[in-house]
Amino acid sequence: MTNIGQLEDTDIDIAIDEGEAGERRATELATRIRQVAAQDPLLAQDLVEELIVALDRAMDGTIRDHLEGPARGMADRVLGDSDPIR
Repeated sequence: MTNIGQLEDTDIDIAIDEGEAGERRATELATRIRQVAAQDPLLAQDLVEELIVALDRAMDGTIRDHLEGPARGMADRVLGDSDPIR
């Protein structure tokens, strides 16, 4: 037998199910947006606004129903009072 040392949870990146895989992708996206924000805050703001619009379109205009606090305020500002885009 070969001794490969101790493994940590972070050493093995295998998704248990699709939900966990989606959560990991969302976490990675958030991390990358934070990295962009550190370099170029205006670009990061544009990316977030475009993401809100795209998510609203993909969710048939219901993105606001899934947000609260500052995120909801930002979605309201970005999307305005317009009808959902279909």
